[in-house]
Amino acid sequence: MSVRRLAKDQPASFAFAPETLALANWWIGKYPAGRQRSAVIPILWLVQKQDGWVSEPAIRAIAAMLNMDVIRVLEVATFYTMFQLEPVGRKALIQVCGTTPCQLRGSLELMAVCKDKIGAKDHLSADGDFTWQEVECLGACVNAPMAQINDYYYEDLTPESLAKIIDDFRAGSAPKPGSYAGRHTSEPEGGALTLTDPALYDGKAGKPIKSLPNLPKPEPAA
Repeated sequence: MSVRRLAKDQPASFAFAPETLALANWWIGKYPAGRQRSAVIPILWLVQKQDGWVSEPAIRAIAAMLNMDVIRVLEVATFYTMFQLEPVGRKALIQVCGTTPCQLRGSLELMAVCKDKIGAKDHLSADGDFTWQEVECLGACVNAPMAQINDYYYEDLTPESLAKIIDDFRAGSAPKPGSYAGRHTSEPEGGALTLTDPALYDGKAGKPIKSLPNLPKPEPAA
Protein backbone atom coordinates (compact mmCIF):
# COMPACT_ATOMS: atom_id res chain seq x y z
CA MET A 1 0.00 0.00 0.00
CA SER A 2 1.37 3.42 -0.93
CA VAL A 3 2.00 6.05 1.71
CA ARG A 4 -0.59 8.82 1.61
CA ARG A 5 0.21 12.15 3.19
CA LEU A 6 -1.51 15.51 3.43
CA ALA A 7 -0.59 18.17 0.91
CA LYS A 8 2.36 20.37 1.82
CA ASP A 9 0.40 23.58 1.18
CA GLN A 10 -2.72 23.88 3.32
CA PRO A 11 -5.40 26.57 3.60
CA ALA A 12 -5.45 28.67 6.75
CA SER A 13 -8.94 27.53 7.74
CA PHE A 14 -12.04 25.55 6.77
CA ALA A 15 -15.73 26.31 7.07
CA PHE A 16 -18.71 24.09 6.37
CA ALA A 17 -21.01 25.50 3.72
CA PRO A 18 -24.61 25.68 5.00
CA GLU A 19 -25.78 22.81 2.79
CA THR A 20 -22.77 20.69 3.76
CA LEU A 21 -23.41 21.34 7.45
CA ALA A 22 -27.08 20.41 7.10
CA LEU A 23 -26.20 17.11 5.41
CA ALA A 24 -23.48 16.39 7.97
CA ASN A 25 -25.97 16.85 10.80
CA TRP A 26 -28.43 14.62 8.95
CA TRP A 27 -25.81 11.86 8.81
CA ILE A 28 -24.95 12.30 12.48
CA GLY A 29 -28.63 11.96 13.34
CA LYS A 30 -28.77 8.53 11.69
CA TYR A 31 -26.68 7.02 14.49
CA PRO A 32 -27.69 6.39 18.11
CA ALA A 33 -26.27 8.41 20.98
CA GLY A 34 -22.61 7.69 21.50
CA ARG A 35 -22.14 6.38 17.94
CA GLN A 36 -21.91 9.67 16.06
CA ARG A 37 -18.33 8.93 15.04
CA SER A 38 -19.74 6.41 12.59
CA ALA A 39 -20.58 9.39 10.37
CA VAL A 40 -16.91 10.22 9.77
CA ILE A 41 -16.73 8.67 6.28
CA PRO A 42 -19.87 10.32 4.84
CA ILE A 43 -18.85 13.67 6.35
CA LEU A 44 -15.36 13.40 4.84
CA TRP A 45 -17.08 12.73 1.53
CA LEU A 46 -19.34 15.76 1.93
CA VAL A 47 -16.30 17.94 2.64
CA GLN A 48 -14.60 16.61 -0.47
CA LYS A 49 -17.68 17.34 -2.56
CA GLN A 50 -17.66 20.88 -1.19
CA ASP A 51 -13.98 21.72 -1.69
CA GLY A 52 -12.83 19.07 -4.15
CA TRP A 53 -10.35 17.62 -1.65
CA VAL A 54 -9.82 17.06 2.09
CA SER A 55 -7.54 19.55 3.81
CA GLU A 56 -5.98 19.42 7.26
CA PRO A 57 -8.24 22.22 8.60
CA ALA A 58 -11.24 20.23 7.33
CA ILE A 59 -10.01 17.12 9.14
CA ARG A 60 -9.69 19.13 12.36
CA ALA A 61 -13.20 20.55 11.89
CA ILE A 62 -14.66 17.08 11.40
CA ALA A 63 -12.82 15.81 14.46
CA ALA A 64 -14.29 18.63 16.56
CA MET A 65 -17.77 18.01 15.17
CA LEU A 66 -17.65 14.30 16.03
CA ASN A 67 -15.68 14.64 19.27
CA MET A 68 -12.87 12.52 17.83
CA ASP A 69 -9.12 12.74 18.11
CA VAL A 70 -7.73 14.41 15.00
CA ILE A 71 -5.45 11.43 14.37
CA ARG A 72 -8.48 9.14 14.11
CA VAL A 73 -10.02 11.23 11.32
CA LEU A 74 -6.62 11.47 9.66
CA GLU A 75 -6.32 7.68 9.75
CA VAL A 76 -9.60 7.32 7.87
CA ALA A 77 -8.79 10.02 5.32
CA THR A 78 -5.38 8.57 4.51
CA PHE A 79 -6.56 4.94 4.39
CA TYR A 80 -9.29 5.31 1.77
CA THR A 81 -8.03 6.34 -1.66
CA MET A 82 -11.43 7.82 -2.48
CA PHE A 83 -10.36 10.84 -0.43
CA GLN A 84 -8.14 13.30 -2.26
CA LEU A 85 -5.52 14.81 0.06
CA GLU A 86 -4.47 17.65 -2.22
CA PRO A 87 -6.30 19.92 -4.65
CA VAL A 88 -7.54 18.32 -7.86
CA GLY A 89 -8.71 19.75 -11.17
CA ARG A 90 -11.63 22.15 -11.07
CA LYS A 91 -13.17 20.67 -14.21
CA ALA A 92 -12.21 17.00 -14.08
CA LEU A 93 -10.50 14.39 -11.94
CA ILE A 94 -9.71 11.56 -14.36
CA GLN A 95 -8.98 8.18 -12.77
CA VAL A 96 -7.81 5.68 -15.38
CA CYS A 97 -8.08 2.01 -14.42
CA GLY A 98 -4.70 0.35 -14.77
CA THR A 99 -5.53 -3.21 -13.77
CA THR A 100 -4.96 -6.20 -16.09
CA PRO A 101 -8.25 -6.28 -18.09
CA CYS A 102 -8.01 -2.56 -18.85
CA GLN A 103 -4.31 -2.79 -19.72
CA LEU A 104 -5.01 -5.64 -22.12
CA ARG A 105 -7.62 -3.43 -23.79
CA GLY A 106 -5.48 -0.30 -24.04
CA SER A 107 -5.44 1.64 -20.78
CA LEU A 108 -1.73 2.46 -21.18
CA GLU A 109 -2.62 4.35 -24.35
CA LEU A 110 -5.31 6.23 -22.40
CA MET A 111 -2.71 7.23 -19.82
CA ALA A 112 -0.47 8.49 -22.61
CA VAL A 113 -3.32 10.74 -23.78
CA CYS A 114 -3.75 12.09 -20.26
CA LYS A 115 -0.03 12.79 -19.94
CA ASP A 116 0.03 14.55 -23.30
CA LYS A 117 -3.08 16.68 -22.76
CA ILE A 118 -2.90 17.28 -18.99
CA GLY A 119 0.63 16.70 -17.71
CA ALA A 120 2.24 14.51 -15.09
CA LYS A 121 0.24 11.89 -13.24
CA ASP A 122 -1.03 12.83 -9.76
CA HIS A 123 -0.32 16.51 -10.29
CA LEU A 124 -2.65 19.43 -10.87
CA SER A 125 -2.48 20.69 -14.45
CA ALA A 126 -0.87 24.06 -15.10
CA ASP A 127 -4.27 25.72 -15.61
CA GLY A 128 -5.74 24.07 -12.49
CA ASP A 129 -8.53 22.42 -14.47
CA PHE A 130 -7.42 18.77 -14.54
CA THR A 131 -5.82 16.00 -12.52
CA TRP A 132 -5.32 12.45 -13.73
CA GLN A 133 -4.45 9.33 -11.76
CA GLU A 134 -3.88 5.64 -12.34
CA VAL A 135 -6.13 3.60 -10.06
CA GLU A 136 -6.84 -0.04 -9.33
CA CYS A 137 -9.86 -1.99 -10.59
CA LEU A 138 -13.07 0.04 -10.70
CA GLY A 139 -15.24 -3.00 -11.34
CA ALA A 140 -16.16 -2.35 -14.97
CA CYS A 141 -13.86 -4.96 -16.55
CA VAL A 142 -16.37 -5.96 -19.24
CA ASN A 143 -16.29 -2.37 -20.50
CA ALA A 144 -12.50 -2.04 -20.50
CA PRO A 145 -10.65 0.19 -20.92
CA MET A 146 -12.43 2.72 -18.77
CA ALA A 147 -11.95 5.69 -16.48
CA GLN A 148 -13.92 7.33 -13.73
CA ILE A 149 -14.19 11.05 -14.39
CA ASN A 150 -15.52 12.99 -11.43
CA ASP A 151 -18.55 10.92 -10.33
CA TYR A 152 -19.18 8.88 -13.48
CA TYR A 153 -17.80 5.96 -15.49
CA TYR A 154 -16.63 6.45 -19.08
CA GLU A 155 -16.26 3.04 -20.69
CA ASP A 156 -15.06 1.31 -23.86
CA LEU A 157 -12.67 4.18 -24.40
CA THR A 158 -10.14 4.71 -27.16
CA PRO A 159 -7.33 7.27 -27.19
CA GLU A 160 -9.42 9.31 -29.62
CA SER A 161 -12.61 9.24 -27.55
CA LEU A 162 -10.76 10.10 -24.33
CA ALA A 163 -8.99 13.00 -26.03
CA LYS A 164 -12.38 14.31 -27.18
CA ILE A 165 -13.82 13.92 -23.67
CA ILE A 166 -10.94 15.93 -22.19
CA ASP A 167 -11.39 18.63 -24.84
CA ASP A 168 -15.11 18.82 -24.06
CA PHE A 169 -14.47 19.21 -20.34
CA ARG A 170 -11.90 21.90 -21.11
CA ALA A 171 -14.48 23.73 -23.19
CA GLY A 172 -16.92 23.69 -20.28
CA SER A 173 -19.34 21.02 -21.45
CA ALA A 174 -20.27 17.81 -19.65
CA PRO A 175 -19.58 14.76 -21.86
CA LYS A 176 -22.08 11.93 -21.55
CA PRO A 177 -20.89 9.06 -19.35
CA GLY A 178 -21.29 5.40 -20.20
CA SER A 179 -20.08 3.25 -23.05
CA TYR A 180 -18.30 4.89 -25.98
CA ALA A 181 -18.74 1.75 -28.09
CA GLY A 182 -22.49 2.30 -28.35
CA ARG A 183 -23.56 -0.62 -26.21
CA HIS A 184 -26.07 -0.58 -23.36
CA THR A 185 -24.39 -1.15 -19.96
CA SER A 186 -22.28 -4.33 -20.33
CA GLU A 187 -24.18 -6.16 -23.06
CA PRO A 188 -22.10 -7.60 -25.95
CA GLU A 189 -20.80 -5.19 -28.56
CA GLY A 190 -23.40 -5.01 -31.30
CA GLY A 191 -26.30 -5.69 -28.95
CA ALA A 192 -27.73 -8.45 -26.83
CA LEU A 193 -27.55 -11.99 -28.24
CA THR A 194 -29.84 -13.81 -25.81
CA LEU A 195 -33.16 -13.08 -24.08
CA THR A 196 -34.07 -10.66 -26.86
CA ASP A 197 -37.82 -11.38 -27.04
CA PRO A 198 -39.68 -8.30 -25.71
CA ALA A 199 -42.44 -10.59 -24.46
CA LEU A 200 -40.08 -11.75 -21.75
CA TYR A 201 -40.32 -8.38 -20.10
CA ASP A 202 -43.97 -7.30 -20.47
CA GLY A 203 -45.14 -9.30 -17.45
CA LYS A 204 -47.49 -11.57 -19.40
CA ALA A 205 -45.27 -14.65 -19.22
CA GLY A 206 -45.43 -14.86 -15.45
CA LYS A 207 -47.68 -17.39 -13.79
CA PRO A 208 -49.92 -16.45 -10.87
CA ILE A 209 -48.65 -17.54 -7.48
CA LYS A 210 -50.85 -20.19 -5.91
CA SER A 211 -52.00 -19.43 -2.41
CA LEU A 212 -50.52 -21.56 0.32
CA PRO A 213 -52.76 -24.29 1.80
CA ASN A 214 -54.35 -23.69 5.16
CA LEU A 215 -51.95 -25.33 7.54
CA PRO A 216 -53.23 -26.73 10.86
CA LYS A 217 -52.66 -24.47 13.79
CA PRO A 218 -50.25 -25.82 16.40
CA GLU A 219 -51.74 -27.17 19.60
CA PRO A 220 -51.35 -24.82 22.56
CA ALA A 221 -48.65 -25.82 25.02
CA ALA A 222 -49.84 -27.71 28.06
